[in-house]
Amino acid sequence: MMTTNEKGRDSGKSATPTTSLDHTALVGTIALVQAKDEPRIDSRLLAQHLGLQHESVAKTLNAYAADFRELGILRFQIGEIRGRGQPERYVLLNEDQTYLLLTYSRNTRRVRELKVRLVKAFREARQAHDMRSAEYLPTYHALHDEIHALAAGSTHERFVHMNVNKLVNKAAGIEPGQRGQAVMPRLAMLTVAQHFAAEAMHGTADHREGYALAKVAIDRLSVPHLGAATHAQ
Repeated sequence: MMTTNEKGRDSGKSATPTTSLDHTALVGTIALVQAKDEPRIDSRLLAQHLGLQHESVAKTLNAYAADFRELGILRFQIGEIRGRGQPERYVLLNEDQTYLLLTYSRNTRRVRELKVRLVKAFREARQAHDMRSAEYLPTYHALHDEIHALAAGSTHERFVHMNVNKLVNKAAGIEPGQRGQAVMPRLAMLTVAQHFAAEAMHGTADHREGYALAKVAIDRLSVPHLGAATHAQ
Protein backbone atom coordinates (compact mmCIF):
# COMPACT_ATOMS: atom_id res chain seq x y z
CA MET A 1 0.00 0.00 0.00
CA MET A 2 1.30 3.45 -0.83
CA THR A 3 1.23 5.54 2.29
CA THR A 4 1.08 9.27 2.85
CA ASN A 5 4.70 8.94 3.98
CA GLU A 6 5.61 8.73 0.30
CA LYS A 7 4.59 12.39 -0.01
CA GLY A 8 2.69 11.90 -3.26
CA ARG A 9 5.90 11.90 -5.29
CA ASP A 10 5.12 8.80 -7.34
CA SER A 11 4.86 10.35 -10.79
CA GLY A 12 2.88 13.22 -9.35
CA LYS A 13 0.00 10.97 -8.23
CA SER A 14 -1.84 11.44 -4.96
CA ALA A 15 -0.72 9.04 -2.26
CA THR A 16 -4.10 9.04 -0.53
CA PRO A 17 -5.12 5.45 0.27
CA THR A 18 -8.28 4.18 -1.37
CA THR A 19 -10.50 1.15 -1.14
CA SER A 20 -11.99 1.23 -4.62
CA LEU A 21 -11.89 -1.85 -6.82
CA ASP A 22 -9.44 0.00 -9.08
CA HIS A 23 -6.80 -0.12 -6.32
CA THR A 24 -6.13 -3.73 -5.42
CA ALA A 25 -3.15 -5.82 -4.52
CA LEU A 26 -2.90 -8.71 -6.94
CA VAL A 27 -1.65 -11.64 -4.86
CA GLY A 28 -1.52 -15.02 -6.59
CA THR A 29 -4.85 -15.34 -8.40
CA ILE A 30 -6.97 -13.43 -5.87
CA ALA A 31 -7.12 -9.63 -5.76
CA LEU A 32 -7.05 -8.22 -2.25
CA VAL A 33 -7.94 -4.63 -1.37
CA GLN A 34 -5.45 -2.85 0.89
CA ALA A 35 -7.52 -0.82 3.35
CA LYS A 36 -5.89 1.01 6.26
CA ASP A 37 -2.79 -1.22 6.32
CA GLU A 38 -4.95 -4.35 6.29
CA PRO A 39 -5.63 -6.63 3.32
CA ARG A 40 -9.30 -7.29 2.68
CA ILE A 41 -11.36 -8.98 0.01
CA ASP A 42 -14.38 -7.54 -1.76
CA SER A 43 -17.47 -9.65 -0.98
CA ARG A 44 -18.48 -9.43 -4.67
CA LEU A 45 -15.19 -11.00 -5.72
CA LEU A 46 -15.50 -13.64 -3.02
CA ALA A 47 -18.96 -14.51 -4.34
CA GLN A 48 -17.49 -14.97 -7.82
CA HIS A 49 -14.83 -17.35 -6.50
CA LEU A 50 -17.53 -19.27 -4.63
CA GLY A 51 -19.65 -19.49 -7.76
CA LEU A 52 -22.53 -17.66 -6.06
CA GLN A 53 -24.62 -14.59 -6.71
CA HIS A 54 -23.47 -11.72 -4.53
CA GLU A 55 -27.00 -11.44 -3.19
CA SER A 56 -26.56 -14.85 -1.55
CA VAL A 57 -23.32 -13.80 0.14
CA ALA A 58 -24.89 -10.51 1.25
CA LYS A 59 -27.76 -12.37 2.90
CA THR A 60 -25.29 -14.46 4.91
CA LEU A 61 -23.38 -11.35 5.98
CA ASN A 62 -26.58 -9.64 7.09
CA ALA A 63 -27.97 -12.71 8.84
CA TYR A 64 -24.81 -13.23 10.90
CA ALA A 65 -23.61 -9.63 11.09
CA ALA A 66 -23.04 -9.84 14.84
CA ASP A 67 -20.68 -12.79 14.34
CA PHE A 68 -18.67 -10.97 11.71
CA ARG A 69 -18.45 -7.83 13.84
CA GLU A 70 -16.79 -9.83 16.60
CA LEU A 71 -13.87 -10.21 14.19
CA GLY A 72 -13.66 -6.57 13.14
CA ILE A 73 -15.62 -3.69 11.67
CA LEU A 74 -17.87 -4.66 8.76
CA ARG A 75 -16.73 -2.17 6.13
CA PHE A 76 -19.79 -1.65 3.94
CA GLN A 77 -19.14 0.12 0.65
CA ILE A 78 -21.31 1.48 -2.15
CA GLY A 79 -20.36 0.38 -5.65
CA GLU A 80 -20.59 2.42 -8.82
CA ILE A 81 -23.96 2.86 -10.49
CA ARG A 82 -24.01 0.93 -13.75
CA GLY A 83 -26.58 1.92 -16.34
CA ARG A 84 -29.89 2.77 -14.71
CA GLY A 85 -29.54 0.28 -11.88
CA GLN A 86 -29.08 0.98 -8.20
CA PRO A 87 -25.57 1.14 -6.68
CA GLU A 88 -24.57 -2.22 -5.22
CA ARG A 89 -23.76 -2.51 -1.53
CA TYR A 90 -20.79 -4.74 -0.72
CA VAL A 91 -18.41 -5.44 2.15
CA LEU A 92 -14.62 -5.44 2.44
CA LEU A 93 -13.91 -8.47 4.62
CA ASN A 94 -10.74 -8.89 6.66
CA GLU A 95 -8.94 -12.22 6.82
CA ASP A 96 -10.80 -13.60 9.84
CA GLN A 97 -14.18 -12.49 8.49
CA THR A 98 -13.38 -14.14 5.17
CA TYR A 99 -12.63 -17.49 6.78
CA LEU A 100 -15.75 -17.20 8.94
CA LEU A 101 -17.86 -16.68 5.84
CA LEU A 102 -16.38 -19.81 4.32
CA THR A 103 -17.33 -21.83 7.41
CA TYR A 104 -20.95 -20.95 6.60
CA SER A 105 -20.52 -22.51 3.14
CA ARG A 106 -20.69 -26.20 2.30
CA ASN A 107 -17.21 -27.71 2.44
CA THR A 108 -17.13 -28.60 -1.23
CA ARG A 109 -13.97 -29.12 -3.24
CA ARG A 110 -14.36 -25.61 -4.65
CA VAL A 111 -14.60 -24.11 -1.16
CA ARG A 112 -11.60 -26.11 0.09
CA GLU A 113 -9.49 -24.97 -2.87
CA LEU A 114 -10.56 -21.38 -2.28
CA LYS A 115 -9.53 -21.63 1.38
CA VAL A 116 -6.03 -22.69 0.35
CA ARG A 117 -5.74 -19.87 -2.19
CA LEU A 118 -6.95 -17.33 0.36
CA VAL A 119 -4.45 -18.51 2.97
CA LYS A 120 -1.68 -17.97 0.42
CA ALA A 121 -3.08 -14.62 -0.72
CA PHE A 122 -3.34 -13.15 2.77
CA ARG A 123 0.09 -14.51 3.70
CA GLU A 124 1.70 -12.93 0.65
CA ALA A 125 -0.12 -9.66 1.35
CA ARG A 126 1.41 -9.59 4.86
CA GLN A 127 4.85 -10.34 3.45
CA ALA A 128 4.50 -7.53 0.90
CA HIS A 129 3.39 -5.14 3.65
CA ASP A 130 6.42 -6.06 5.77
CA MET A 131 8.77 -5.60 2.82
CA ARG A 132 7.22 -2.23 2.04
CA SER A 133 7.79 -0.98 5.57
CA ALA A 134 11.23 -2.47 6.17
CA GLU A 135 12.86 -2.14 2.74
CA TYR A 136 10.89 -0.20 0.13
CA LEU A 137 10.02 2.93 2.11
CA PRO A 138 13.54 3.47 3.55
CA THR A 139 15.08 3.35 0.06
CA TYR A 140 12.28 5.56 -1.28
CA HIS A 141 13.01 8.25 1.28
CA ALA A 142 16.79 7.92 0.85
CA LEU A 143 16.44 8.44 -2.91
CA HIS A 144 14.15 11.44 -2.66
CA ASP A 145 16.23 13.01 0.10
CA GLU A 146 19.19 12.73 -2.28
CA ILE A 147 17.19 14.38 -5.07
CA HIS A 148 16.11 17.16 -2.74
CA ALA A 149 19.70 17.81 -1.69
CA LEU A 150 20.75 18.15 -5.33
CA ALA A 151 17.75 20.08 -6.62
CA ALA A 152 16.92 22.26 -3.62
CA GLY A 153 16.05 25.74 -4.78
CA SER A 154 15.51 24.66 -8.37
CA THR A 155 12.13 25.37 -9.91
CA HIS A 156 12.42 21.96 -11.57
CA GLU A 157 12.81 19.92 -8.37
CA ARG A 158 9.29 18.45 -8.57
CA PHE A 159 9.94 17.21 -12.09
CA VAL A 160 13.24 15.61 -11.06
CA HIS A 161 11.39 13.59 -8.42
CA MET A 162 8.78 12.58 -10.98
CA ASN A 163 11.28 11.67 -13.70
CA VAL A 164 13.39 9.52 -11.39
CA ASN A 165 10.20 7.76 -10.25
CA LYS A 166 9.43 7.02 -13.89
CA LEU A 167 12.87 5.44 -14.31
CA VAL A 168 12.33 3.29 -11.23
CA ASN A 169 8.85 2.24 -12.36
CA LYS A 170 10.19 1.26 -15.77
CA ALA A 171 12.91 -0.89 -14.21
CA ALA A 172 10.31 -2.71 -12.10
CA GLY A 173 7.88 -3.03 -15.01
CA ILE A 174 4.95 -1.16 -13.47
CA GLU A 175 2.78 1.71 -14.61
CA PRO A 176 2.73 5.14 -12.92
CA GLY A 177 0.44 5.18 -9.90
CA GLN A 178 0.57 1.38 -9.48
CA ARG A 179 3.22 1.13 -6.78
CA GLY A 180 0.61 0.69 -4.10
CA GLN A 181 -0.47 -2.55 -5.80
CA ALA A 182 3.00 -3.93 -6.50
CA VAL A 183 3.45 -7.57 -5.49
CA MET A 184 6.61 -9.09 -4.03
CA PRO A 185 8.92 -9.43 -7.11
CA ARG A 186 8.14 -5.94 -8.36
CA LEU A 187 8.32 -4.44 -4.89
CA ALA A 188 11.79 -5.96 -4.57
CA MET A 189 12.78 -4.45 -7.94
CA LEU A 190 11.49 -1.04 -6.87
CA THR A 191 13.57 -1.28 -3.72
CA VAL A 192 16.74 -2.28 -5.57
CA ALA A 193 16.27 0.37 -8.27
CA GLN A 194 15.78 3.10 -5.67
CA HIS A 195 18.90 1.98 -3.80
CA PHE A 196 21.10 2.04 -6.91
CA ALA A 197 19.67 5.36 -8.08
CA ALA A 198 20.36 6.98 -4.71
CA GLU A 199 23.93 5.65 -4.72
CA ALA A 200 24.48 6.90 -8.27
CA MET A 201 23.21 10.38 -7.43
CA HIS A 202 25.17 10.75 -4.20
CA GLY A 203 28.01 13.23 -4.47
CA THR A 204 27.17 14.45 -7.97
CA ALA A 205 27.51 18.11 -8.91
CA ASP A 206 23.82 18.84 -9.45
CA HIS A 207 20.47 17.21 -10.18
CA ARG A 208 21.18 17.02 -13.92
CA GLU A 209 24.32 14.99 -13.46
CA GLY A 210 22.59 12.98 -10.73
CA TYR A 211 19.67 12.13 -13.00
CA ALA A 212 21.97 11.08 -15.84
CA LEU A 213 23.95 8.72 -13.58
CA ALA A 214 20.77 7.39 -11.96
CA LYS A 215 19.41 6.56 -15.42
CA VAL A 216 22.54 4.62 -16.30
CA ALA A 217 22.39 2.69 -13.02
CA ILE A 218 18.66 1.90 -13.34
CA ASP A 219 18.86 0.94 -17.02
CA ARG A 220 21.27 -1.81 -16.06
CA LEU A 221 18.63 -3.30 -13.77
CA SER A 222 15.81 -3.62 -16.31
CA VAL A 223 14.44 -7.15 -16.36
CA PRO A 224 11.95 -7.66 -19.23
CA HIS A 225 11.34 -11.31 -18.24
CA LEU A 226 9.31 -10.18 -15.23
CA GLY A 227 6.45 -9.69 -17.69
CA ALA A 228 3.81 -7.05 -18.16
CA ALA A 229 2.89 -4.46 -15.60
CA THR A 230 0.73 -5.41 -12.65
CA HIS A 231 -2.96 -4.68 -13.05
CA ALA A 232 -5.93 -5.32 -10.85
CA GLN A 233 -8.27 -8.09 -11.89
